[in-house]
Amino acid sequence: MAVSQTNFAWATLLAVRATGSAGAPNRRLHDRLAQALRTAIRDGRLPEGAAVPPSRALAEELGCSRWVVTEAYGQLTAEGYLSARVGSATRVAWSPRTAPPRPTAPRAPAPPPVRYDLAPGLPDLRAFPRRRWAEAVRAVTGSAVHYDLGLPDPAGHPELRGTLAQYLRRSRGADAHPGSVTVCAGVTDGLVRACRALRERGIADVAVEDPGWGRLRTAATSAGLRVHPVPVDGDGLRVGGLARTPARAVIVGAAHQFPTGAVLSPDRRAGLVRWAREVDGFVIEDDYDAEFRYDHHPVAVMQGMDPGRVFLLGSVSKTLSPALGLGWLLAPAALAPGLRAANPVAAAPPVLDQLALAAFIDRGWFDAHLRAARRRFRARRDLLVGTLAGELPQARVSGTAAGLHVLLHLPPGADPRATVRAAAAAGLRLSDLDDYRVAPSPDPALVLGYGNLTDPEIGPAVALLRDALR
Repeated sequence: MAVSQTNFAWATLLAVRATGSAGAPNRRLHDRLAQALRTAIRDGRLPEGAAVPPSRALAEELGCSRWVVTEAYGQLTAEGYLSARVGSATRVAWSPRTAPPRPTAPRAPAPPPVRYDLAPGLPDLRAFPRRRWAEAVRAVTGSAVHYDLGLPDPAGHPELRGTLAQYLRRSRGADAHPGSVTVCAGVTDGLVRACRALRERGIADVAVEDPGWGRLRTAATSAGLRVHPVPVDGDGLRVGGLARTPARAVIVGAAHQFPTGAVLSPDRRAGLVRWAREVDGFVIEDDYDAEFRYDHHPVAVMQGMDPGRVFLLGSVSKTLSPALGLGWLLAPAALAPGLRAANPVAAAPPVLDQLALAAFIDRGWFDAHLRAARRRFRARRDLLVGTLAGELPQARVSGTAAGLHVLLHLPPGADPRATVRAAAAAGLRLSDLDDYRVAPSPDPALVLGYGNLTDPEIGPAVALLRDALR
């Protein structure tokens, strides 16, 4: 099929001008010309075998230099859209009909939409203090000095390290000072850093709670440590079980264990510190969501008992939002040099975000947010526990004293995994306690998070849970 070169040149002129302003540099014009020709070939408006205008003729019609046209032709020839032979016209060498079909990946069936999310791990994202956080960001952006905008200190900005040390001393009973604080991207990042430092010190085995966060086990193994599960009961980690492992380090949630909600008893806290001294080892304390305690006074961190043996991990993921990616690591002074050396490429979070968190805490907004959140979560917990008692009297609830989740112990013979599947089909997201165990247990239970759930959603969510159990 013949193509009129005159008509083709006029159509190309229109397409080229539509994609850029007149008088644009030649470098940009030849790119636009190549794109216009490429599109015409792909659309089939220039069929395979059709001749394109000579470069001089097309340049005259476009009112541009011949170089623009030869550059566009050369680019399309290199891509296989055109073919050029000496003594012959340049022709279209590609057709949509001869192009191989694009491979299409099989589409997985879309999961059912989640109407109610009872999975643990999130705070009330609707209550994020947007206005005050934005005000803190604006304030530090305007007041930051020029050297704040350079390469960040891998240990974190000194202002935030000082603010965090003061906050952890007064609110968590930690033995903290700015030099002991490292700002990191969250608990998982801090744990990886701590485990790498232990690995450099010659410690190759670490004990973990069972059940516990699988992400912590993964972080420890990614840092090169071997993981050994130790059971948890109503008083927290069974410290006596550590002697049956080769571990010289242990990761523990002392103030509020996830997912059981247990608080490590005073005897076991003392025993854990003794164990660390006896084996020349260390305790890595995950301070998870201990800021949310409802029925008792807050429990201080273990780190204050022996700051030379205990790391402390924390973040704002459960108090503000995981999207901020801000956390902290308190390390024993003797390991501080090794902590830096073992993590040579570790990077602190963005400096302006660090300064915003420091301002947010210093202005009292963080404490005010926590007070309001405690009242809200306590009322929501009470509503959830009462609704569960009414709709599922055969089940038992535990782990209610703190945090953002409860355990629902199912009647003997119940199948929690089947319940999770049935609930998901109805739009209710649940978590099986076995998902957090190294080995399954005969005690069927579900982990129900209520942090990111509104109060009016609790009744319908529990009704769906009741139907899924049936």
